[in-house]
Amino acid sequence: MKVSAALAVIAILLLVTILWDVFETIILPRRVTRRFRLARLFYMSTWRPWRAVACGMKPGNRRESFLSYFGPLSLLVLFGVWALGLIASFAIMHLAAGSAINLPGMPGDHPGFWSDLYMSGTTFFTLGLGDVTPRTSIARFITVFEAGIGFGFLALAISYLPVLYGAFSRREVNISLLDARAGSPPTAVELLKRHAQPHSLPALEQYLRDWESWAAELMESHLSYPVLCYFRSQHNNESWLAALATILDVSALLIASGQGALKWQARMTFAISRHAVVDLAQVLKCAPQAPKEPRMREGDLEKLLKLTEAAGVPKCSKENAQALTELRAMYEPYIAALSDRLLMYVPPWSLAAKRADNWRTSAWARISGERDATALAESDEREHF
Repeated sequence: MKVSAALAVIAILLLVTILWDVFETIILPRRVTRRFRLARLFYMSTWRPWRAVACGMKPGNRRESFLSYFGPLSLLVLFGVWALGLIASFAIMHLAAGSAINLPGMPGDHPGFWSDLYMSGTTFFTLGLGDVTPRTSIARFITVFEAGIGFGFLALAISYLPVLYGAFSRREVNISLLDARAGSPPTAVELLKRHAQPHSLPALEQYLRDWESWAAELMESHLSYPVLCYFRSQHNNESWLAALATILDVSALLIASGQGALKWQARMTFAISRHAVVDLAQVLKCAPQAPKEPRMREGDLEKLLKLTEAAGVPKCSKENAQALTELRAMYEPYIAALSDRLLMYVPPWSLAAKRADNWRTSAWARISGERDATALAESDEREHF
């Protein structure tokens, strides 16, 4: 009797723990700060070996493809882990109730845990085979309750995927648009170069306003569904982290050297973008760290000042340069931590060599378009896009 009571308690605790974890992961629309969570434990124990294998590969398409599988695959495996845990908890309940199930056509067999597990599995997935049936009132109650839980779990899993991929698609739209405005990968120097034309400040201000909304949506969606942080972009030289770093770079520069409405908008965009990167680092347990290599190289600041001056922004003074350094210290350690944890490349403020944008390349570039793409890339210096 004591053994049955202990098994019942274990089964109920396991059931409640899994259902609460499902609720927090799928339904609850806010960040959970509690230390122990099954989903968090799952991702910590699976991402580390996956990342270790990726670190053993050479940087390139093969490694990026390998990393891109983790997000979607881990989601499916997590669903499977939840389902197996729920099935096991109900099987333990049947065992605690005395394995009160009928085995028609097998009079010599005595119900045991494996029969209870089979009974639980067929009930959870609502198969309705009818080859095993509950014999007592409590066994019938467990069966009906499990069928309801299983039906609700499958409905949640099916409805969860469209919401998740909808948030992913909305995130990727602006990242794709950034390709033509800031290069591939995106950099602050390239973004300012393509806006460094007379009377272009209103367009830059509106662009920062759009990215303010994007950063807010990124923060809300990725805090509610942290698995999205592991979903990678279509192109290997693009990522949500690189886009966020570029917008933070440009906003910081315009705060330090801008004025009027443009400076005010840069402050708003910087605030929500910095908020997003800090909160996501906390969710993924990424302690801020110094970048392995300085992102602003020698000569970048002078280049940036010339570009901002060409766009109509007043020339930066020594005090403004110090303010830029202080602003960079507010977000670059978090960017570096996320980059190291997720193995996402974050470009510096400017690239050492010119690269063609993604929209100018194709899988057939070696056959027909390689020279055209190179020529277009070289023409940027004259046209500023």
